[in-house]
Amino acid sequence: MSLKGKTLFVTGASRGIGLAIALRAARDGANVAIAAKTAEPHPKLPGTIYTAAEEIEKAGGAALPLVVDVRDEASVMAAVEQTAQRFGGIDICVNNASAISLTGTLATDMKRYDLMNQINARGTYLTSKACIPWLKQAANPHVLMLSPPLDMNPRWFSGHTAYSMAKFGMSMCVLGMAAEFKDDGIAFNALWPRTGIATAAIKFALAGDEGLRHCRTVEIMADAAHAVFEKDARSFSGNFLIDDTFLYGEGVRDFDKYRVDPSASLMPDFFVPDDIPPPPGVTIGEGSLQPR
Repeated sequence: MSLKGKTLFVTGASRGIGLAIALRAARDGANVAIAAKTAEPHPKLPGTIYTAAEEIEKAGGAALPLVVDVRDEASVMAAVEQTAQRFGGIDICVNNASAISLTGTLATDMKRYDLMNQINARGTYLTSKACIPWLKQAANPHVLMLSPPLDMNPRWFSGHTAYSMAKFGMSMCVLGMAAEFKDDGIAFNALWPRTGIATAAIKFALAGDEGLRHCRTVEIMADAAHAVFEKDARSFSGNFLIDDTFLYGEGVRDFDKYRVDPSASLMPDFFVPDDIPPPPGVTIGEGSLQPR
């Protein structure tokens, strides 16, 4: 199945995983609304909504760059309406925008707590809510959260309770909305990486240049997202997917192509439950993005 002519509303699509998902759809000839805050170049982080739009159009898609703060209800509602009017509807909503601070309770000020919960949990809820009326009219509507499986192991919370609450809030939207909108045929699924993904967030906030060598590229998440969007929405909903396990089930066998440095061991991401092992032939190294 191709996404040609489909319209995607993607939050946080000016760089990283969000942009990669947008570009993968654009290669099919999809329309993409780039809903992000970055209108002016950031001193450290690459990309703006306008540079992303240029890349999407070069890849074969149609782009609509929109300055959107997912914390602002009016901003989100206006952007969704503008997207639907420009492209004639919305077929896919991708909740990718996220804020992270891996700090303990005493080290997390309430401003940072509010930022993470407003962008991650509330922003996902709001963006999904805004898109649902349009998704109800689509032929094969999908909502995808870039969020982890709901595993209530304390180790995922103990070092950064505030961030985990915000991230799991996104996943709870999947759990609840998949059931709530089942009869409408809208699919709600979550996708999460097994390893670190080479993004600016990893480089500057967590692992540095050396850490990037132990990551996979954004293309693994883009390919996995694309495979989700190809699924029948009525029969494929409420799933919490790990990128390589899902792609293996879709027939992918070469995972080395996604490695930044094939000579470096793969750094495991956190939030990956022990009962979802890597695909055959995939070896994950020691350590983690998070101390355990």
